[in-house]
Amino acid sequence: MPRASKAGSQQKPTRGQRQTIPNVFCEYLGCGRAFKSTQGLTRHVRASHDNPTSLRNNSAGADEPRDATPLDEGFDHPDGGWNLDDDLAPRLDFEDVSNDNRQRWRRKNHPFLTARPCDEHGDFLPDGAAPAPRHNKLDDDWDPYDDKVQFRLADFAFRKAQISGSNINELLEIWAMDKLKHDDLAPFANADHLYEVIDTTILGDAPWKCLTTEPLSTDLNAPEWARQSYEIWYRDPEVVVKNLLDNPDFDGLFDYQAYIELNPENERRWSDFMSANYAWEQSNKIYENDVSTEGAMLCPLFFGADKTTVSVSTGNVEYHPGYMALGNQHSTLRRGHRNSVIPFVFLAIPKSDRKYDNDPAFRTFKRQLYHASWAAVLSTLKAGMTTPVVCRCPDGHFRRVIYDFGPFIADYPEQVLLAGVVQGWCTKCTAPAHDLDGPISTSRDHIMTEEIIDTFDGEAKVLWENYGINTDIIPFTMDFPRADIHKMLSPDLLHQLIKGTFKDHLVEWVSEYLYLVHEKAEAERILDEVDRRIAAVPSFAGLRRFKQGRRFKQWTGDDSKALMKAGLSAGT
Repeated sequence: MPRASKAGSQQKPTRGQRQTIPNVFCEYLGCGRAFKSTQGLTRHVRASHDNPTSLRNNSAGADEPRDATPLDEGFDHPDGGWNLDDDLAPRLDFEDVSNDNRQRWRRKNHPFLTARPCDEHGDFLPDGAAPAPRHNKLDDDWDPYDDKVQFRLADFAFRKAQISGSNINELLEIWAMDKLKHDDLAPFANADHLYEVIDTTILGDAPWKCLTTEPLSTDLNAPEWARQSYEIWYRDPEVVVKNLLDNPDFDGLFDYQAYIELNPENERRWSDFMSANYAWEQSNKIYENDVSTEGAMLCPLFFGADKTTVSVSTGNVEYHPGYMALGNQHSTLRRGHRNSVIPFVFLAIPKSDRKYDNDPAFRTFKRQLYHASWAAVLSTLKAGMTTPVVCRCPDGHFRRVIYDFGPFIADYPEQVLLAGVVQGWCTKCTAPAHDLDGPISTSRDHIMTEEIIDTFDGEAKVLWENYGINTDIIPFTMDFPRADIHKMLSPDLLHQLIKGTFKDHLVEWVSEYLYLVHEKAEAERILDEVDRRIAAVPSFAGLRRFKQGRRFKQWTGDDSKALMKAGLSAGT
């Protein structure tokens, strides 16, 4: 049982007293759920009502008529300022999806990738057919544990309380002494028996696998990094995707089709990913390349990666994890930490002697190993990117699913590595840093990069200096259909705004500015005054106190977000 937390100096009500708990009701239309506190109501609203479309029935049952809006009537390439003409709107078959009477939103789903339900063999079902029942694990099936008692004891001792082996043995001995009174046995013989049963536990159906690279050279005179093999641990991404799709907890927070939403003034609203231009355009490409995909469901895949250091009790060990999520999920679901973002790969981190840190051959090897690892791990998804695969969805229906690569979220150093560009250049365009609006600026993509390389006959120095192209890198997305790493790369709030703009730019810029315009002693006095003001911020709900100001070595994302709230007032 988790230990109860102390709540200030609040005393427990004595016998005979009545503790009144006010009920707070959700005021959203059609909901009316009651909560014990405003905090519970706030969490509920963020999870279920933060997106006005979250209570809609988003499971698209039947496909729309073939005479639905054709792709050449303003839907094939909608842009940021796109609006429907008044004379065109009445001809479009929009669905009223608003749950707010003050603002009537109309939704237009993609006319061809309609996410039509089918059976487990891929045959489409009649309109309105009920989903097949799920076959869940029996409630009394605790394999490999003998019963529920064994499972709960193992879970408590190993995961929750993290009891040492010697203490587990002592606990089991006491338990066995009591059980002997009834000629019975303790749940486990000893700690080793408990560990053996835990080791045989099957954690889902996406086990970890290992890829091992071949050494580049067997020559004893070759550098150590070239004679080593490297391990990449991963889970089959296709199995991970199917498990995410087959999660009934996501029902109601899941979009099955790309869509466009308009209000009565024909102004467009962007909310979750499936309302974006990218999802609509990818749906168009899939249908135009193969009309037999009509009725399938687009499943965009989000990726993320960031090398991290685990320095507590591990000797400064570095890991390079990769993450995956589904673009169909509502953003409130991903922010709610509801098992919607899954780590599925740990990339190798080659290391060698310090003399090789700036060795061009070693640096090229690390880049090529990185892209080869991604290509190998994601290879099981390639077939499903052209031929639909049958998967069960959160609402219980099977659908013919087409995989597609969506945004890849990474910080700038990782984006440079992914895009194969030179450090200091933009990963999305060819504009040099000193002339962002220059005449040679153009959007990067695979086709453009190949044309530039062919134009200059692969001259590495010219391409490096004038276009920021690293010819030693072939992005892993070259092996997959409809995948372009330059279009996939996406900024995120943590690295670009919270950490990048605020900490790495604004805070550092202010510090450097003070040292430039003041003597060192005066600059330090001003910075100490800022720290004292931050430390003097009074306690307030939602506002974190920093007793030592901002003088701590390692900033987490939470630290940066909390300091952003107090930094402006403290610095003025």
